[in-house]
Amino acid sequence: MKPVAICRYAPHEGPGYFATYLTAHRIPWRLVKIDEGDVLPELRDISGLGLMGGPMSVNDDLPWIAPMLELIRASVARDVPVIGHCLGGQLMSKALGGNVTRNAVKEIGWGRVDVSATPLASEWGQSEPFDGYHWHGETFSVPTGAERIWYSAHCENQAFALSNHFAMQCHMEMTEDLIVSWCETGAHEIDVNLARSPAVQTPQAMRENMDSRLGALHAVADRIYRRWTAGLAA
Repeated sequence: MKPVAICRYAPHEGPGYFATYLTAHRIPWRLVKIDEGDVLPELRDISGLGLMGGPMSVNDDLPWIAPMLELIRASVARDVPVIGHCLGGQLMSKALGGNVTRNAVKEIGWGRVDVSATPLASEWGQSEPFDGYHWHGETFSVPTGAERIWYSAHCENQAFALSNHFAMQCHMEMTEDLIVSWCETGAHEIDVNLARSPAVQTPQAMRENMDSRLGALHAVADRIYRRWTAGLAA
């Protein structure tokens, strides 16, 4: 099987549990370090495209964003499965004709995600509400032809699906190391927004019951990643 290309946009926002899942299921992958200037992959060389998070906006004037959007559009056109986490989901929305705008409030930390009661939502393996991990100030619209399957009290669109492609606003890839690292690198952002948003938690609150929370999150991730990898070309 050709590898899944995982695009990283910031050094501290690596693939985390997404890579763990792929490795455990013997699905080859390679990391494309956009933050270090790596060249985007050729579609003929990959079986799928994974997009991670990042602190920038898809609306920023950055040299790699336009080529990234074009790669996403080409992948969808050729049915090379794409999956996006947070910034990655926003990139997918914009590439497919959606908009990325400021969310009503910042979401940082654990928070309930609700699941639409539709056949497509069930197809992607999750039918019950769950605690997702969030870190974003912007949000995406659902592109024409796609279907919203997750939502939350503080963010109308938490995930959409289109054929074998899946975009998330929340983070399914979290590990203990990632949470600890983000709380350190994002300490100022947390402090500034604690009093401004009901959806921002302290680092201490994020670390409470971390093992059980991550276990539950990974169980949801397993179902999403299983459905997504089923679309990969052999």
